[in-house]
Amino acid sequence: MATESPFSQSVDRTQSNSIKWQKYQGQDILPMWIADSDFKVPEAITDALHCHVDHGVFGYGSAPAHLTQLLVDRMARLYQWHIEPDWIVYLPGLVCGINLSVRATTQTNGGVLCPTPIYPPFKQAVKLGERSYQPLPITLNDQRWLLALQDDAVTPDSQLLLFCNPLNPGGTVYRRHELEAVCDFAEKHDLVVCSDEIHSDLILDPNCQHIPFASIREQAAQRSITLIAPSKTFNIAGLGASMAIIPNPTLRRAFVKAKAGIVPDVNVLAYTAAEAAYEHGQVWLDEQLALLRQHKQKLEETINALPYLTLHPIEGTYLAWIDASELPVASPFKFFEQAGVGVSPGADFGNPQFVRLNFACHTDTLNEALRRITEAVHALAQQQAQA
Repeated sequence: MATESPFSQSVDRTQSNSIKWQKYQGQDILPMWIADSDFKVPEAITDALHCHVDHGVFGYGSAPAHLTQLLVDRMARLYQWHIEPDWIVYLPGLVCGINLSVRATTQTNGGVLCPTPIYPPFKQAVKLGERSYQPLPITLNDQRWLLALQDDAVTPDSQLLLFCNPLNPGGTVYRRHELEAVCDFAEKHDLVVCSDEIHSDLILDPNCQHIPFASIREQAAQRSITLIAPSKTFNIAGLGASMAIIPNPTLRRAFVKAKAGIVPDVNVLAYTAAEAAYEHGQVWLDEQLALLRQHKQKLEETINALPYLTLHPIEGTYLAWIDASELPVASPFKFFEQAGVGVSPGADFGNPQFVRLNFACHTDTLNEALRRITEAVHALAQQQAQA
């Protein structure tokens, strides 16, 4: 008897202590905001967790040597990036890695160059670290959102450049020459680059390939902190297992020092899940990518056929950055919410005229969301025509 695909199953998450689904509990609003998926994880992860739970002891743990080797082998196989085991610093989440990068590489009131619009914890990390926030605009170039490397944004206090590839929001997967330009900019201004690459496994455009920033040349590696995790890829964000890869020993020591006594170790179940994901999750990941590519195509076609809305091609991530600047409403976020679709407000990222929609969901959920959006936009267009 054939096993039902985890991607054809509709999973009820309303009683699972899910932040995503609790937000609109009791309301007829589809939660398509925070970046976790609605898919059951690979069976190998569940089996590994069951095995650990059945053992019945949950004491302190350390990073399994096998997990470290899986990560080393994975970087070499996927990206021809040959890393050393001692470059890896394990973290209980990627956001703390952003905060540690800010505190380890800059002084109080030091300058941090930060893309905008961008994933909110980037800007929050600068504020929490009491550093100087120095925005670099993300601009549209031939339907792709790219970081504008502006020399006049740099000051004598600038020490760190926060970077995101694939881009959240926007979905850009940076090409090699674009990464080389980032490295040239960092060398010119003597900047450390913290590269958030958590969505690196979620490449949807078949013409794109993820390239780790640190892999492009030795000068990039020596001024880089690369942040990765299996959490978005395999839907295990709630367990908390992330990694910083830091080739430069001086940078790595500063990062570890900033972490000491404040950031806890990764818990044993998170290590178990990460190990199972990287060792046995590829078939599941391939199936997920096939579905996400279908969802991306349907989303782009539907949104771009509507008045007022624009969605530029999504190269990576499962997050659609929808331009609603032509909508004749005060708040695009509230418009979507009133239509019954709960998205992330663009204001949180730096542009209130956009919304971000998570399409890592059951196909029926996406279809219903698109139906609601289409109905609401057409009703608004009719009202405008009659006004």
